[in-house]
Amino acid sequence: MARKLFVLTVAILAVVFSISHAYDPSPLQDFCVAVNDSMAAVFVNGKICKDPKVVNADDFFKSGLNIPGNTSNQVGSAVTAVNVGNLPGLNTLGISLVRIDYAPYGLNPPHTHPRAAEVLVVLEGTLYVGFVLSNPGPNMKNKLFTKILKPGDVFVFPIGLIHFQFNVGKTKAVAFAGLSSQNPGVITIANAIFGSDPPINEDVLTKAFQVDKKVIDYLQSQFWWDNN
Repeated sequence: MARKLFVLTVAILAVVFSISHAYDPSPLQDFCVAVNDSMAAVFVNGKICKDPKVVNADDFFKSGLNIPGNTSNQVGSAVTAVNVGNLPGLNTLGISLVRIDYAPYGLNPPHTHPRAAEVLVVLEGTLYVGFVLSNPGPNMKNKLFTKILKPGDVFVFPIGLIHFQFNVGKTKAVAFAGLSSQNPGVITIANAIFGSDPPINEDVLTKAFQVDKKVIDYLQSQFWWDNN
C-alpha cells in the first residue's frame, strides 16, 4: 500500500512539474511575427548569440554612467540606459540598468515597462515618486501609491504599472534603477497616446478622455519629448 502511494505521489509530482514548465517564455520584444522561411535567422531573446570562442571581457563591460544626462528639455530629465542593446553580455541574464538625471523640478513622465519591475535608489536630491494600481475592484478607482525619496532611499515599481518620478527640490537629482529584464521596454503614456505614428483616431481619444475634439487636436499637434 505504501509503495503504491509513493508511486502515485511521484506520478502526480511529475505531472505538476511538467505542467508548471509548459508555458511560453516571457517575450523580450514587442512582437515576433512568424515567417515561413528556413533561411531566416533564429533569434534568442531578440538577439543572436555570439560564438563563445570569440567572447571577451569587453562584451560584459560598459563605461559612461558617471556622465550626467542632458536635462535641458521639455520634461527636465534624461534617462541613460544600459541594456542588451549596448551591453551584449546582458543577453539572457534578465537584468538591465538606467541612470536618471533630473533638473530642478524635472519629471520622468508617467510610463510603464511592459517586461520589467523596477527598483530605484536615489543618490542625490529629493524625488516624489509613485505608481498606479491596475484592475481596481467594483466601484474603486485606480489606487495611487506615492512616497518622497531622499538620498539612500529605495522604491520599487511593480512590473507593467504606470509610474513616475518628479524632482521636488530646487537642485538637480540623480537616481539609478535596476530592471528585471535585459530589454524592459518603455511606454511613455502621453507620447504613446498623443504622439503615436500614425496618430490614433481622434474620435477614439475624444470619447476615451471625454473632452472636446479641439483638445485632442491640440494635444496631437504638440511635440512629445522622449527623454530616453
